[in-house]
Amino acid sequence: MFTGIVAAVGKIALVTRGRGGLRLRVETGGLDLKDVAVGDSIAVDGVCLTVAACKARSFEADVSPETQACTAGFAGGARVNLEKALRLADRLDGHLVSGHVDGVGSVTGIRRVGGNRVVTVRAPARFSRYIARKGSVAVNGVSLTVNEVKGAAFTVNVIPHTLAATNLGGLGARDRVNLEVDMMARYAERLKNK
Repeated sequence: MFTGIVAAVGKIALVTRGRGGLRLRVETGGLDLKDVAVGDSIAVDGVCLTVAACKARSFEADVSPETQACTAGFAGGARVNLEKALRLADRLDGHLVSGHVDGVGSVTGIRRVGGNRVVTVRAPARFSRYIARKGSVAVNGVSLTVNEVKGAAFTVNVIPHTLAATNLGGLGARDRVNLEVDMMARYAERLKNK
């Protein structure tokens, strides 16, 4: 479980293919790994990955074919948002994020408003009904508030701090992003249809 508050921006240093999927080596930038052990979870662009090996400034994780199929992917050299798993004593500044990406959205527009950027994303139609105005959504693992929803498209306002502290400042039109909808919406629908 995560909060969607990114701790550091790292880089995919190496991607190797194996029979069971991919093995990533992630350089962690400013993320402190002193309290991280093999078996711990780290969100990489919103994808919950299990640490398979750990050094002072990097870790390795395996990516299954299922995870590859429902995420935007992991390209060598890509800048990625990183967050260690939530501890029960931590503050919950964002919203509850599972790290189980629902699907991939596409950036359809970016508009500057002062120092902010209003980003429009088209979500896959099958889960766009879970995205609500003033609700929460995770974009590449970043907890954001939805400003507006029109069909499968939604907008978020990204403030200067978030632009500087995450990889969202580098987004461009047509970029693919990992999306995770607010888990409460999914559970509410499941209970309603039971």
